[in-house]
Amino acid sequence: MTGLIDWDAAFENGAHIPGGADYPARWQARAAEYRDTARSRLDLPYGDGARERFDLFLPDGTPKGLALFVHGGYWKAFDKSTWSHLAHGAVARGWAMAMPSYTLAPDATLAAMTAQIARVIAAAQAEVPGPVRLAGHSAGGHLVARMLCADMPDVAGQAVSISGVHDLRPLLHTKMNDILRLTPDMAQAESPALQVPRHDTHLTAWVGGHERPEFLRQSALMREAWPGTRLVVDGDFHHFNVIAAMEDPDSSLTEAILQDAQ
Repeated sequence: MTGLIDWDAAFENGAHIPGGADYPARWQARAAEYRDTARSRLDLPYGDGARERFDLFLPDGTPKGLALFVHGGYWKAFDKSTWSHLAHGAVARGWAMAMPSYTLAPDATLAAMTAQIARVIAAAQAEVPGPVRLAGHSAGGHLVARMLCADMPDVAGQAVSISGVHDLRPLLHTKMNDILRLTPDMAQAESPALQVPRHDTHLTAWVGGHERPEFLRQSALMREAWPGTRLVVDGDFHHFNVIAAMEDPDSSLTEAILQDAQ
């Protein structure tokens, strides 16, 4: 895996996206605007850790169910406050949307983050009864796919992994592993593509058509690893703008997140 591929370049997104460095500030501004007008309950605890908090965005009336979005950032960057605007599509469709922060590397291992996401789903379910729909982007896609693995508690039956990382072994050969601190055994145990899904779970692997080849491979891999996985290669979108459709209640991505699994 090390000889022919530059794995640092394979996982680098911003340098290959026009204006890539400008996206975080735009996300944060859009998220703050949405929080100013949304019905919400912010900073709800799901544990004792400083980052074990989630925001809950609510529709008018009784929610149809709970959607939960897990952010990306290679398990080492961002928090819930950057992504609030992505709740709009689900909320406009009558669903509640929970958005958690979780402890980042190097302060937590990926196994610890996986356990945190299972806990926050349970905490959010206590606030909003009914069906649960999971979505996550990039590293968050990895974490929601982990929720469907047979070694996890039955917290949800379906998820959309948007540009997710499902095979962690290549990360062993990247500079970012100085922060992630993955070992070969950890990479094996935390890779959804190398695990067995729970019975009757449903995964959609959603990826932009103009993403880096490794992200296209990571999504296609899940269709091979987990029979029944739906693979969607979404037009001309890249890693940073593929999630924008979550703001639109009528988008195909919002529909994929909220629909009953087939």
